[in-house]
Amino acid sequence: MALSDLDVQKQIKHMMAFIEQEANEKAEEIDAKAEEEFNIEKGRLVQNQRLKIMEYYEKKEKQIEQQKKIQMSNLMNQARLKVLKARDDLLGDLLNEARKKLANLAQDPAEYQTLLEGLVLQGFYQLLEPMVIIRCRKEDLSQVQDAVKKMIPIYKETVKSEIEVHIDDGSFLPSEISGGVEVYNCNGKIKVSNTLESRLDLLSHQMMPEIRAALFGTNQNRKFMD
Repeated sequence: MALSDLDVQKQIKHMMAFIEQEANEKAEEIDAKAEEEFNIEKGRLVQNQRLKIMEYYEKKEKQIEQQKKIQMSNLMNQARLKVLKARDDLLGDLLNEARKKLANLAQDPAEYQTLLEGLVLQGFYQLLEPMVIIRCRKEDLSQVQDAVKKMIPIYKETVKSEIEVHIDDGSFLPSEISGGVEVYNCNGKIKVSNTLESRLDLLSHQMMPEIRAALFGTNQNRKFMD
């Protein structure tokens, strides 16, 4: 039986409604899937950015911590250098004060004569030469001559050897020094400096660890004391 135009139109409308419904459902499904994928992608991007931000600030924090350590190390080194300089300045002041007091040793003729005798004899022993030359201050010439006369027999008796001593009266040591003598071998190439200043310098160098320990305490980081 043939369909009427009205029936055909109804069927067409029914088919169109079905297709439209299918299309709407498909569109909703696509939208839902797209939103889900969008949310997943958004979450991934957010997480990646969060990790990058955390990594950035962790790196910055480490840099700041490293800078703090460097600054602290620099400050400690500067403070240590200031302490060392202050200590060296104090030691320098003490040595300068000691040098100023050296001149007082020559003010007591008897004590200074004994000191000269010891310095002369020590020069003999250090050189062990058959002939030596002695230089002294001009004002000490007579005392040095007496010291030489007294020490020659002692030296000969001790080392069982002769010695000839010349006192250089043409080239004296500066009057500015505190005293003492310089003893040379015959050609002047070997010198024993036994001036009071040189003896103080030698003594201060040898005793510097003890002086530092007495003034500032023992250095716990020092392994060897000599």
